[in-house]
Amino acid sequence: MSDSLVSRGKEWLEELLNLTGTSTEVIAQEDKNVIERNGYSSIDSYWLTIDETKLTAEEIEIYIGTDGKVLDAIQYLVNSTLNINQSIEEQASYTVELNGYRTSRQEQIVSVAEDAAERVRSTGEEIEIRSLSSAERRQIHTYLERYVDLETFSRGKEPHRHLVVRPASDI
Repeated sequence: MSDSLVSRGKEWLEELLNLTGTSTEVIAQEDKNVIERNGYSSIDSYWLTIDETKLTAEEIEIYIGTDGKVLDAIQYLVNSTLNINQSIEEQASYTVELNGYRTSRQEQIVSVAEDAAERVRSTGEEIEIRSLSSAERRQIHTYLERYVDLETFSRGKEPHRHLVVRPASDI
């Protein structure tokens, strides 16, 4: 784990929260799941977990937002701001977690992917999965890569972009 990369993310997020009037700690740790999922990682990946013990229930709700949209925006800001004008060696991928939201959502995404795979295999027809963020679509694309009998792609334009799962055409 690169101490400077993880410290940079932790300090930046704590400062952002401080600027919003929230004084809480951020716990930073390496994301070992990236290597487990992909077998490798070309970029350092970290989880920045906002300590919810110093937040009110209302603050937690605000920082997560409807369908995680505020947490997604914070995560986007962290990644965009800290990686802009950085060489590849100085870049990192940050996942911002609060109150177990990301962990729970990842479990839901895996379940959605597995259900879609099962439905496509049983019907032989493509299905569209709606209401996913671009990061969630990417997670399902990556998760379903292991199934050689299926293929995935995105259809439509934001904000109406959907993930499509269908039988692989080259089998």
